[in-house]
Amino acid sequence: MNLRHIEIFHAVYVNGSVSGAARALNVSQPSVSKMLRHAESLLGFHLFQRTNGRLVPTDDAHTLFGEVAEIQDKVYALREAGKNLRRGTGGILRVSALPSLALQALPTAVARFLKTRENVKFDLQTVHHDDLLRKLFERETDIAIAYEIPPAAPIDHKALGEGELVILYREEEMPGAPDRLDLECLQGKRFISVATSGPIGQLFTQEVQRLGIELNEVVMARTFYIATALVQQGVGMTVVDSFTAQASLVPGLAMRPLKPQLTFGVHAMYLHNRPLTALATDFLKTLRSVIDVP
Repeated sequence: MNLRHIEIFHAVYVNGSVSGAARALNVSQPSVSKMLRHAESLLGFHLFQRTNGRLVPTDDAHTLFGEVAEIQDKVYALREAGKNLRRGTGGILRVSALPSLALQALPTAVARFLKTRENVKFDLQTVHHDDLLRKLFERETDIAIAYEIPPAAPIDHKALGEGELVILYREEEMPGAPDRLDLECLQGKRFISVATSGPIGQLFTQEVQRLGIELNEVVMARTFYIATALVQQGVGMTVVDSFTAQASLVPGLAMRPLKPQLTFGVHAMYLHNRPLTALATDFLKTLRSVIDVP
């Protein structure tokens, strides 16, 4: 039996007649009768007996239906999944993001998206730059949201906006600070360095070297989480990305962007051979609206 035989048998069994099956499948009665006879011929036994104008399943048909029902449910689910993909609704979105983006930007976008797409499910995780390609290649995620696009990798990407470097500090240390701060203001102050934390750390280090600034590095933090927590504890100041700083603000803390401005791009990355679905494309539009705020 092929899938068409299974579909016909299932429809006749459930509806109790050829006419009912034909209506359910939106096909002609002769085509249902023909396919049913063909299925019985392949199986070598009858599936139904006509009694008082109805088709009554045989014992063999009852046994077969238990197996067929499961297959038919999967076929139906497959068809619905296809419809959802075409409509851009339903399904599961597997999204990985840098920890800094997972603090606030990603949760905000998910919450906003679910207000109009309640039947969508999300599988979310954090990913570090060094692990980004492995997550994509091993199919642990469909989309990775990060700052730097790995060179020469077989991936496509969509730009989602920009972030910038900011100084995060306790308000009492620089009361009345201007809207933007020069890096020179950090000289002589206790500084928490994130120089080893990926592309953002490299961007900061290059600017410090360009300006010839010497910083009083009291702590070398390898994650932005640690750096911001140390600022909260009054250990010193730090320079992190704007997303981390915004998500970490509590009473008593302040952030100021740098002068001159140091920006970086935010990108959604995915494999060449796994293009974005309509659902993923719609979600990225929402995430872009969260990230690319004027």
